[in-house]
Amino acid sequence: MDYSKPVFAGNWKMNQGPTAANAFLDVFLAAHSPRTDRTVILFPPALTLAAVRSRLAERADIQVGVQNVHGEEKGAFTGESSALIAADAGAAFVLVGHSERRHVFGETDVESAKKCAKVVEHGMTPVLCVGEKIEQREDGGTEQVVLHQLRTGLSMLDHDAVRRVIVAYEPVWAIGTGRTATPDDAAAVHRVIRAALVELVGDGAQDIPILYGGSVTAANASALLAADEVDGLLVGGASLDPMSWAAICAA
Repeated sequence: MDYSKPVFAGNWKMNQGPTAANAFLDVFLAAHSPRTDRTVILFPPALTLAAVRSRLAERADIQVGVQNVHGEEKGAFTGESSALIAADAGAAFVLVGHSERRHVFGETDVESAKKCAKVVEHGMTPVLCVGEKIEQREDGGTEQVVLHQLRTGLSMLDHDAVRRVIVAYEPVWAIGTGRTATPDDAAAVHRVIRAALVELVGDGAQDIPILYGGSVTAANASALLAADEVDGLLVGGASLDPMSWAAICAA
């Protein structure tokens, strides 16, 4: 997958059905002109993916992904979708290990690893999310938690596959809380992630985008992007408003 940095990823979570997505795109596409110097990805709910893809048929500058896949290829897993199905539906990217998958649905690091492997197997790019809870941060455990999630999540991929991954650092304490890591906070953890990626794949690690996510807004996007090793942003709530999202994508 070829893409330019910075990367702007909008995670709609369980919001925006097909009707709302079409209304969103009416406004966003008018406000956001095609650009080749950045990558924009939308992660709608699975049932909205087809509607978004249809609207973006003539906007190759905007990519689409899904928010989750199951770790198995197929089978009796009612309510789930596999990487095979996601690829067939036109997804190019998949969020893996988002904090809500980990802490609301109990997804483990090993499950994230299986999902990353399936995503790569089917030609898509995993966006592996890592991040610590507030109590882990206050106990000085940020680096340990983040590195364990990262290394385990990538453990079923060979070096070439790791080079195709996007990593997103999303401190759990900053997601949807209005609390945002300062640019210096983000840079410190991103440097730790970059060093770990260098250990895994060598010089090619510099090409792996590391995104920051956690209460990103149009007001703080530029400052976060200016921080060391921040290659883009994973945005939740602010990506639901088309003008706010357009402003972030222009940062």
